[in-house]
Amino acid sequence: MSTQSAATLPVPTTQALAWGHRYLAVSPDHFRIDYAINPFMHLDDQPDPVRTREQWAAMVAAIEAAGASVEVLGQLAEAPDMVYAMNLGLALEREDGSPHVVLSHMRYPERRMETASAERWFADHGATVQRTGRDGVGAHLEAGDAFAWRDELVVGFGPRTEELALKHLATDLGIAVRGFRIVHPGMYHMDLGFCPLDETRAMVCPAAFDEASAAALLDLVPEALVLTEAEAMTFCANSVVVGRTVVMPACPDRVRAQLEEWGFEVVVVDVGELLKGGGAVRCLTSPLDVRLGRDLLPVPGGRVTLPS
Repeated sequence: MSTQSAATLPVPTTQALAWGHRYLAVSPDHFRIDYAINPFMHLDDQPDPVRTREQWAAMVAAIEAAGASVEVLGQLAEAPDMVYAMNLGLALEREDGSPHVVLSHMRYPERRMETASAERWFADHGATVQRTGRDGVGAHLEAGDAFAWRDELVVGFGPRTEELALKHLATDLGIAVRGFRIVHPGMYHMDLGFCPLDETRAMVCPAAFDEASAAALLDLVPEALVLTEAEAMTFCANSVVVGRTVVMPACPDRVRAQLEEWGFEVVVVDVGELLKGGGAVRCLTSPLDVRLGRDLLPVPGGRVTLPS
């Protein structure tokens, strides 16, 4: 928890993100390490179920204390990674407020069983559904690679999401998509090397991307909090922003100082057991309130921009 009270934080100079006030999380009923699909997963280092549940509950409580709501989906017993709710799908609201979701098409078959459960949950909540592929056929998309920011969808591709998925997103949703190629093996999703903070600021780790993508992303961000590789590997970018509060799994001193100078309150929560699967606060939560027409402006026919 930040030692600086909200009353003494500097007055914010830019507008807070409009989205990030409603989240979906998956209760860690069956979280374990059954396989290794990222550098952090080790079958001989299993999470403690009691500590896992306590840490997850504390994270949810911190997000709710910051002013957001959290809806909870139960975890399938046969889907140990389903707790990383960010990757179930890209949840959206249409301009009239009705829900819509682009379901993820997971790169690894071990995770594809999660999608059916997510589809049922979204359907039960009145959502329309679209896909970029399914059952290993079609473009892979994992929603932890996609963020609404500055009227566009910012998408990382390479390790998990395929470049072709960006075209599907742009044309099917009628929006602008900016793609950035991820090359770092430990930052295999966009949400490990990039975190939008408000309308002009974001945390960015250039080491996550190839040279052209890193340069293009830094050009896109008016005020970047540039993370070193070592800072990013604390998972500090894998955070949830609720208004002016950043709920984080870790916060290096330099990062904290900059965030607080910008008027953010830093809340650090321990999710060490859940880090054993390669995800932290952002991976464990999926925003439900990104709105088409407000956060993602319409572009007839869609548009994809890639680094030159």
